[in-house]
Amino acid sequence: MKRIAVPFFCAIFLPLFVCAQDADPTPSPTPAIVIPPASLPDDPPPVAPDFRGPVRPLPSLERVGVSNADQLSLSLEEAVVMALRNNNDIDASRNNVQIAEFNLRGARGIYDPLIEGQSYYDSTSTPTASVIGGAVNGSVTQTRYFGSTGLSGFSPFQGGSYAARFDSSRVTTSNTNATLNPQFPSLLTFTYTQPLLRGRRFDNNRRLIEIAKKNLSLSDSQFRQRAIEVIAAVEQAYWNLAFSLRNLQVQIDAVRQARTQLESNQRLVEKGVLPPIDLVAANAQITLFEQNVFTAQEDVTRAENTLKTLMLADRTAGEWSRPITPVSPVDLDPPRIGLDVAVAEALKGRPEIVQFNASEEMNAIDERYYRNQTKPQIDLFASYTAQGLAGSQTAAAINPTTGESRVPPNLVGGYGTSLGNLIARDYPSYRVGVTIGLPWGNTVAKANLGRTLVEKNRIANLRAQAEQVIEAEVRNALQALRSAEARLASAVATRDSAEQVYQSEQRQFQAGITTFFVVQQRQTELVVARGRELQAQTDLNRAISEFQRAIGSTLEANNVTVSSGGGLTTSPSVKGSAMRSAVPRK
Repeated sequence: MKRIAVPFFCAIFLPLFVCAQDADPTPSPTPAIVIPPASLPDDPPPVAPDFRGPVRPLPSLERVGVSNADQLSLSLEEAVVMALRNNNDIDASRNNVQIAEFNLRGARGIYDPLIEGQSYYDSTSTPTASVIGGAVNGSVTQTRYFGSTGLSGFSPFQGGSYAARFDSSRVTTSNTNATLNPQFPSLLTFTYTQPLLRGRRFDNNRRLIEIAKKNLSLSDSQFRQRAIEVIAAVEQAYWNLAFSLRNLQVQIDAVRQARTQLESNQRLVEKGVLPPIDLVAANAQITLFEQNVFTAQEDVTRAENTLKTLMLADRTAGEWSRPITPVSPVDLDPPRIGLDVAVAEALKGRPEIVQFNASEEMNAIDERYYRNQTKPQIDLFASYTAQGLAGSQTAAAINPTTGESRVPPNLVGGYGTSLGNLIARDYPSYRVGVTIGLPWGNTVAKANLGRTLVEKNRIANLRAQAEQVIEAEVRNALQALRSAEARLASAVATRDSAEQVYQSEQRQFQAGITTFFVVQQRQTELVVARGRELQAQTDLNRAISEFQRAIGSTLEANNVTVSSGGGLTTSPSVKGSAMRSAVPRK
């Protein structure tokens, strides 16, 4: 039994063990595939030790459209004066002020009296069948030489109106019954109409005059606003040009410095201290800086043309072809003022607020007028007439029975006698009365009044919105002012550190303990730091200009006075008497 048990055990359990081994998830390792190495190209030949990059001259300073031989040194004050004198937008705004003045003069002209005159000759033949009509051959013919003159107009007091008229004529007639032939009748009439309700306290004539006054004030404010905008634009363009010129100088200095470094590298390569590839790197640095020069030069042209467009009236001006050199000092002393004071100054000095005041006052004028128009029309009128008459007696004027004249003696005479009767007021006429007009519903006047009340609310809403925008502008300008000042301090410190680091790196390079690549990095960082310092200075000047515009003190800061009729006068400032160049001279 024992000899049989072992084979039996193996026959039973050995296949199970083998199956278990086949079920093992871990695969058996496969043989590695060997890939032959790729064939590389032959090593490139080394750079020749006597490598020389192409020598190029420094970028030309010539700019399109200007000649560097005829420089124009220009201060900021001079630029502002030229802009105020030549800017087309200011001229157009000045014309608007002059138009408003003529409109006011025209509105006041409503009270100029109107003188009228008329004269004519007429002849009239009237058929008549009456026995007592004095007809000759069945008709009466009358001829008349007539002359009339008059004076009429409106009274500036209480809305009244007046009229005076003088008529005179010479009349001849074929009427056989006429006692005076020819006759000289004359007539003098005075009339005055006085409103009692509608139009007495405020009428349309006075409304138009008051509105014309406010329009003139509005035009003055708009002219002031346009002058502020132009001055601010000139300041921005002036400092942009100053930055562009200084940045151009920085970029040119960087090219010169890089070329000096290239010459030093060439000597070190010849001595075997540097690898020849450093010459290629130095030349690449030069070409990079040269590109910056060309970009800076384009920026100068653009900034200069922007400033000239603001200062000059047209392209035929002599200064148009002259390059401008800013000579005003960079102002690094920003105004020190708190937010509350700045906002109060802005709400008092900004032209927009003055314009809203004028709009409110004009709407109040309309409200007053249309409220008056809702009243009934009741006018008191009075007239006085004096008449005169004279003429030559005819046969019909003699009583055939008594032989006496039927015409009063004071009527016998010529034209002078007629005027004497007129002056003597022997035949006066008087009339006094009241005219009443009650428009049914008076819808037009009520609708106009309602519109002015709604307009009052609309102006108040717009004013609140404008004040909100103004305060936001003041806040932004004040923040920009503080940020620009802080950025300038940081930029100065950065530039100073970059100069020290670059000088230290050069010394280490000369001692052979650093690489030329690091020197290039330090040089690029220095150029960037100098550019940022210039930009920070420009940003500070622009922030000062924007802050002055935001609080409405641009004109005062530039000593500009706005007079009536669109006049602008400037006075020299203390700062302008000691100007220094804002662009470094060579």
